[in-house]
Amino acid sequence: MADTIILNKSEIKELIDIKRVIRDVEIAYAEDAKGKVQMPPKDYLFFNKYKGDIRVMPCFLEETEKAGVKIVNVHPDNPQKHGLPTVMAVIELLDPKTGFPIAIMDGTWITDIRTGAAGGVATKYLFRDNSETIGIVGAGKQAVTQFLALNEIMDIGEVQVFCRTCSAREEFAIKMTEKYDIPVIAVDSIQEAVQNKDVVVTATPSADPIIKKDWISPGTHINAMGADAPGKQELDPQILPESSIFIDSWDQAGHSGEINVPLSQGIIQKPDVKGQIGDVILGNIAGRTSDEEITIFDSTGLAVQDIITAWSVYEQAKSKGKSRVINLLK
Repeated sequence: MADTIILNKSEIKELIDIKRVIRDVEIAYAEDAKGKVQMPPKDYLFFNKYKGDIRVMPCFLEETEKAGVKIVNVHPDNPQKHGLPTVMAVIELLDPKTGFPIAIMDGTWITDIRTGAAGGVATKYLFRDNSETIGIVGAGKQAVTQFLALNEIMDIGEVQVFCRTCSAREEFAIKMTEKYDIPVIAVDSIQEAVQNKDVVVTATPSADPIIKKDWISPGTHINAMGADAPGKQELDPQILPESSIFIDSWDQAGHSGEINVPLSQGIIQKPDVKGQIGDVILGNIAGRTSDEEITIFDSTGLAVQDIITAWSVYEQAKSKGKSRVINLLK
């Protein structure tokens, strides 16, 4: 067998949905917490001249023998300057027995949807049961998948969204309201978006804190999704010492997650972090312990999320015969 399956984004969208990806990501976190995953931290190449970078993310799930690697870029100026997405990715799946590339697929949608699913999984374990209101900062593709995942986890009463571009937040609010029959309101400030909300989602590339401590109410759950490189942060560091912090990976969060700057500045120490979300899923550590507690999920994005999701796509493509093949060894 020398054929390699090839899948583009539109084909992938037909093969998976947010419910399946939430299940996959929950399994991914649990497998990592069990120590059953080989997954070195992301490796970066920085294109400082172009304000961009690429990350290389390999992974091997030992028990299920699923292996692969994702290469993903982040170039915030792409939409305005080049008409390209900020984030683009390619995923290669490998047969662990031979190293043969069994699939090559677009990883852009997988990156978007598995990141949304990560926020959904964290919220499932960390939010207050009676949570109804959501504040979203950012109105791009990540805001969409975060909304999709939260809609599977919560009984949403209202969403308020802010981003710097008025037209983008208005468009997001209109589309989500019409499609899901949930009130989504575009607001004029970050403070208005996040104040007095049960769940807050930050999905921006900010290197400076944009969420002030005074805006966060007791009992709020925060999904901090944007900080994914050294020096990035979205939250006022003073929020962290008074919160219960959960991460996806020690190796990555300390280096490039929401906690990376507060750790380097001594505002928090490693013992201030409760632990990994995978350990909450497994019941090894407690998640939320009171209705007044502020909980934070620091998401950096793990290769295991990509590979387990991509493997589901691969299996669906094979079973439904919806794929093209090439022979790379010719």
